[in-house]
Amino acid sequence: MDTSDLNQRTMADAWAYIQAQADAGVPLQPNAYRLAFADPEFLLRRETRGIRLQLELLKPDLDQMEMGIENTIVVFGSARFKSMDEAQQMLAEAQASGDAQALAIAQRQLRNACHYEQARQFGRLVAEHGNKLPQKERLYICTGGGPGIMEAANRGASEAGAPTLGLNIALPHEQHANPYVTPALSFKFHYFAVRKMHFMMRAKAMVAFPGGFGTLDELFEVITLVQTRKSTPVPIILFGTDYWKRLVNMDVLVEEGAISHEDLDLFQYTDSPQEAWEMIRSFYDLPV
Repeated sequence: MDTSDLNQRTMADAWAYIQAQADAGVPLQPNAYRLAFADPEFLLRRETRGIRLQLELLKPDLDQMEMGIENTIVVFGSARFKSMDEAQQMLAEAQASGDAQALAIAQRQLRNACHYEQARQFGRLVAEHGNKLPQKERLYICTGGGPGIMEAANRGASEAGAPTLGLNIALPHEQHANPYVTPALSFKFHYFAVRKMHFMMRAKAMVAFPGGFGTLDELFEVITLVQTRKSTPVPIILFGTDYWKRLVNMDVLVEEGAISHEDLDLFQYTDSPQEAWEMIRSFYDLPV
């Protein structure tokens, strides 16, 4: 008998035992005799956190390598923005209700729906051009896997027939991967730090659409890594010039000596999906 078959069977049998306990509604009790890798109570101890971090780093990496994913374009942005169709429906319902607050919210959603549609268009552009490249050079859209801007970018790439990645995160309120993430490339993380490492491990560019705290966190982490040369320089594109310049006055950082004037060259602004793609294409001298 093939030793590898025996090992696989042993592991499968161990996990099947645990699953059978769960299916039967039998609570697991501490069991010193249980195999360590099939012992959830052991793996979830505080002392085994380092092992969980390693596993969370390793699993998505191996899966991406097996599928030939080497280069990604990471898209960040608000999870709260709606598609144009959804926003228009919300507006119609708000107008019919006569609720002033609902109407104000719907009008804001309609205004922000343009960002959803632009992210969708950008995802499609990346996929269309990526499909022309050799397998090892192909570019794939990668997002946080959730709704809003993330969904839009995954959607655009999926509509162009390309695989698309989602790096989701377990949150107190349940969050599911959006339907446009390729199932075999839909990963769920517990640790924000490991998830952010995966965003950067294969990133050849980072495009930040308007968003909230999560988007700001991810944006400034990437800028800091590139500024401190902990990461290879990549195009960092802020999509939505008015939004970003109203939100963060980068010139103040220069005026106060908190950053160098040259640090402003670490990122670029744009309002066009095509221009965003051209920035990336030019940076890597990719074929038109």
